Amino acid sequence: MAFIEDTNTVYSFADYSDVTNKDSRLFAENEGLDQSVVEDTLVRSTESILNQLRSSSWWFDYNQRRGVKMQNRIDTPAVDPKRILNRRNDFTDLCVFHALHESILPKVADFGSEDDAERQKIGFYQQKYDNLLSQLITAGDWYDFDGDEVVSSDEFQQGYINPRRIR
Repeated sequence: MAFIEDTNTVYSFADYSDVTNKDSRLFAENEGLDQSVVEDTLVRSTESILNQLRSSSWWFDYNQRRGVKMQNRIDTPAVDPKRILNRRNDFTDLCVFHALHESILPKVADFGSEDDAERQKIGFYQQKYDNLLSQLITAGDWYDFDGDEVVSSDEFQQGYINPRRIR
């Protein structure tokens, strides 16, 4: 499990092998899911995760507590993936879960059949994604706010997520 990055940019929290390790049978049965398709999806998933974190009330509150001047939510700074120092394996899993439920499995699922295995996996991976994202926000112990390459206890900001009601 590794972040795909260079010295200035994090492109993805996961790579092709991270996805195939979660569900290798899916790739054996679907030849169209090659490495380039999956890695492009992982890059988009990483961007989506970062945007979701940025728009969370936890991130807004975290930045306010750290003294960042913001007049409204649109001024909230972006999450810098280079400053994610702890729980990197969790971010890799988060990216894989997001890619599987948002992009990869919908490409191969049979939405005409209620009991299609891929449709059921979409729900499974979405639940795994939601739970892990909630854990990361609740813990709040993975971001190096001041950029000193150490996440110290004064940088921890535990958060909460309001559970959503599913009917």
